[in-house]
Amino acid sequence: MANAIWDALDGVREVEITVTGRKTGRQISHPVWFVLDQDSVFLVPVTGSDSQWYKNVRQAPMIELSANGTALSSSATPITDADRVNHVVEMFRQKYGADQIEALYPKHDVAVQVPLG
Repeated sequence: MANAIWDALDGVREVEITVTGRKTGRQISHPVWFVLDQDSVFLVPVTGSDSQWYKNVRQAPMIELSANGTALSSSATPITDADRVNHVVEMFRQKYGADQIEALYPKHDVAVQVPLG
């Protein structure tokens, strides 16, 4: 399964994430940007720790990633350590361009790691 999701993510600019709403319990999906590093997908919430999907993941860590018709369910781990968050944000800058990240991500105080294995 891990190979299928790797293939699905190859060359893709965004993935669809599905999280469980902390108040409604409903499945909520959003397209988000991502980076791959080693055996994980890393996500940066657009409004950092204020993002609703990030708050949902903190309460119910199961997340589904999907791209090109392939989906993977995994447990998301919030990253709050400033050095690790900065490393992920730097990978976002390299993939999407520093000007895009600065314009679209006003707050980057957290990130999320989703293992693919």
